[in-house]
Amino acid sequence: MGDFNLALVIVAVVVSVLVLLVSVYLLVNYQHPDDVNQAYFPKLVVVLGLTVAVLSILMLPADVANRQACRKAVYNGACNLTLPMRTLWLVVYIVDAVLVFLVIPFAMFYYEGDQDKSVGKRLKTALIWVVASAVVCGLVLGILYALVGKVDFTVRHLSSSVETFPNSFSGFSSGQPCISGSLPRACAASTAQASSLTTWTMRATFPEYVVALTTIVGSVLFTIFGGVGIACLPLGLIFSFVRRPKAVITRSQYIKEATELGKKARELKKAAEALHQEERSGNKGRKWRKNVKAVEKELLLLEDDMKALEEMYPQGEQAEATWAFTVLGYIGKLIFGVVGLIISIAWVAHIIIYLLVDPPLSSFLNEVFIKLDGVWGLLGTAAFAFFCFYLLIAVIAGEMMLGLKLVFITIHPMKWGGTLMNSFLFNVGLILLCSISVIQFCATAFAYYAQATAAQEIFGHTLQSLRGIKYLYKYNVFQYGFVALAILTLFYYAIFGWRKRKPTGRFQLSN
Repeated sequence: MGDFNLALVIVAVVVSVLVLLVSVYLLVNYQHPDDVNQAYFPKLVVVLGLTVAVLSILMLPADVANRQACRKAVYNGACNLTLPMRTLWLVVYIVDAVLVFLVIPFAMFYYEGDQDKSVGKRLKTALIWVVASAVVCGLVLGILYALVGKVDFTVRHLSSSVETFPNSFSGFSSGQPCISGSLPRACAASTAQASSLTTWTMRATFPEYVVALTTIVGSVLFTIFGGVGIACLPLGLIFSFVRRPKAVITRSQYIKEATELGKKARELKKAAEALHQEERSGNKGRKWRKNVKAVEKELLLLEDDMKALEEMYPQGEQAEATWAFTVLGYIGKLIFGVVGLIISIAWVAHIIIYLLVDPPLSSFLNEVFIKLDGVWGLLGTAAFAFFCFYLLIAVIAGEMMLGLKLVFITIHPMKWGGTLMNSFLFNVGLILLCSISVIQFCATAFAYYAQATAAQEIFGHTLQSLRGIKYLYKYNVFQYGFVALAILTLFYYAIFGWRKRKPTGRFQLSN
């Protein structure tokens, strides 16, 4: 038993170091050239945020492994768990909330501050905004905790009358298990009526309440972005293969398409200059913000068109090799799309048959993970972690799709070698906010596999019994919303997914 615990600690330390190194690698390779050798504080926040987000996802499999360390113990106290998972959960998610609501907004305000101002003034402005936000959040949290920060557990009150202790146990059998002979096959306590149900109320700890409210905010975003992303992630890859360039175009076709893109680029430049003039004149109203987002969207689509044109007409000495890699890339998208579609279908099917049907038709993926553990000790845990990560990636895919289609949120694309720090910070904040909900969702969806873990205690009992919040979980509001959005996105792709995109021309300059 001790060897298992020691191995678990070693694995936890090694994985934490690897996650930190991967976070630094992603930062270095995704950052924009303009941010090289500067913006060190936002970069530190990005690395810390990515590390916390990934570790939080990995903590649920670690919690399961931590539980298995003492699976042969006769009673709970016979084995001291090496990792204090309950404390680790609260620490990680308190850090998560601080990063999302305080540190990342401060870094974004500082990074996006007026470059003409001194560093001191930019720090002061960012600090004022963050302090104001912290005061408001603190007041809201304090008031809510004081008023409704309690947990209501529904329990059944059982009681039994006092009987004389028997001198012999020979009279007990499966037909007569109780002392009293007046009620065959039933003891007094087990005959309690429905009226014996009562509510046991206790106050939740403040850290648990902070985690709960953060989870609710993240769950709303997770339901929207995750429900859309679980379908658009694989289908987007598949339809990208369907819309792929079938052959290399001629030089004359290339010149014609490049001329059209140049015309579009000049129009966008003119629109951007006009919006900049409006900003300088102080005319930054609702229409201006809408036009800015529309221009950002058109610019991203223009960049995609330029990339597609370069794919259809590779140039240089290695043109044939470039075209071959392009073809292989689209084949890879098809393969990953098909695999992702299978995983997405498995996720939606599991939610329906295990969470939405009462009683569950089957434990489905729970049984799959348990059988994989039987093949090799960590195989089921690894598959479990993969399904959790897939949900998080689906959230990002859903956010990008809704940002481009509806233009109701600021678009912050992640591009290899071209991501500015404000986009990095935004996406890290989104990942952190949704990671809590992903874990809570997984702890609920895989309750059979993750039973008796610290996560199950926090997310499966305390969170779902909090006053005012428990009804969202009692009636499976998030699960129904997730499945509904996934089905709607599936229909959207079935109707429109095969079509090639056309320019929207949504931006209209103010007079």
